[in-house]
Amino acid sequence: MTLSKPFRVFGIDHLVLRVRDLDVMRNFYVGVLGGTVQEHDTDNGLMQVRLGAQIVDLVPVDGKMGRAGGAAPGKEGRNVDHFALRIDPFDDDAIRAYLGAHGVECGDTKMRGGAEGEGPGMYIRDPEGNNVELKGPPDPAYN
Repeated sequence: MTLSKPFRVFGIDHLVLRVRDLDVMRNFYVGVLGGTVQEHDTDNGLMQVRLGAQIVDLVPVDGKMGRAGGAAPGKEGRNVDHFALRIDPFDDDAIRAYLGAHGVECGDTKMRGGAEGEGPGMYIRDPEGNNVELKGPPDPAYN
């Protein structure tokens, strides 16, 4: 049985960069590129910088979130944690059935922040192991 794709991709919602020097990166994304700091969660180690309709999350590698990502950016480490594709609609059961039919394992669906606010999101991995978040529309109950 062939399942039709139950959602449409609108574009990149946000990108998460693991960084060694938060001040230098903030100065670049805010001072040079003209972004604005939307949120700074020092407990988890996350700074959200809005650039147009999208967000770039800066996650220091020595913070709570950054340590979970392994080695620091460089020859042996990753600096991109994940990117999020904005999709609509977000029908959890239909998405899982469709992706499962293609051999893609889905992570938990949770309310997650993004460029448009809090909404449903789930993580999957591409064939080379990159984390991709499928991010649904904002939920008015959270925004």
